[in-house]
Amino acid sequence: MTDRKIAMQHDKKIGLVAHDNKKKALVEWAKFNRVLLAHHELYATGTTGKILERELGLRVHELQSGPLGGDQQVGSMIACGQIDFLIFFWDPLEPQPHDPDVKALLRLAVVWNIPVACNRATADFMISSPLMDSPYDRLVPDYEVYRKRSIEGFEGADEFQGGDA
Repeated sequence: MTDRKIAMQHDKKIGLVAHDNKKKALVEWAKFNRVLLAHHELYATGTTGKILERELGLRVHELQSGPLGGDQQVGSMIACGQIDFLIFFWDPLEPQPHDPDVKALLRLAVVWNIPVACNRATADFMISSPLMDSPYDRLVPDYEVYRKRSIEGFEGADEFQGGDA
């Protein structure tokens, strides 16, 4: 599979997600990095978005709460090129009722090759990178071959070209 370039602009579109036990840590991280976050476009799920907007005094686009579909909204935005960067402070010790959504979100971040941080140390390294405040071409596999694949053994396969579920 060949790669194609997807341009990330100087101002990144950042998804911010945190499980309940990690909201305080994400808010502390965001407050510490407020100046660095200020010129980027911020998106956050549910309560996390409300808290971040209040604490940072910055515009945060609020999505649904994670268990109500917010993780899936972020994943969809990643797949559509509307999120460039994901900070997801998840709680590995607490089972979540929406664990499949969490796994799907992290999978999409990898599929679309976006930077993702799941803890403060990684988020610190990523946000302080010189690449954070400059344009960047992310390499993503060209999925066109996958989208156009033929489905063998499927009734009506002659008319069907894959790509949809």
